[in-house]
Amino acid sequence: MTQNKFSCWYSWSQREEIVGIEAPGVYVLASKAGLSTNTEFSWFKEIVYIGMTNASLKQRLRQFDNTIKGKLQHGGADRFLTGYKRNKKLFENLFVSVLLVPLGKIEFNSPEHLRLKGKVAKLEYDCLAEYAENHDKMLPEYNRKTSEKNSKSR
Repeated sequence: MTQNKFSCWYSWSQREEIVGIEAPGVYVLASKAGLSTNTEFSWFKEIVYIGMTNASLKQRLRQFDNTIKGKLQHGGADRFLTGYKRNKKLFENLFVSVLLVPLGKIEFNSPEHLRLKGKVAKLEYDCLAEYAENHDKMLPEYNRKTSEKNSKSR
């Protein structure tokens, strides 16, 4: 469904090179050994987090990075950081792919702008659903709530 709209994968260190990264949209993080920049997007199991922003993806990914570095600015990254401390390879092999939703010259908080913001939120849920459909009804590791992690490990 959404697969063909995502950018290719970019290494975490090259995320700001993504064309259009100032736009809002959905971002997908994966930690996969052997993945390389410019690889076509796919819903593989090593996707660890799906997120969205109605502001700038560049800014949101910077907040994620700041949290990983110890300056709390992103709740999902805080969960991610727990795994990073357990597994240094997680960060060494971190890649990002984005689904951009450009705003163009839409007036802020106009009905069109508000609908577009709603579209971004829906796209995130569509992506979470698509991942779950492909992976035994499970969400990516750092999108799971603690109770879901505990119930699946019993």
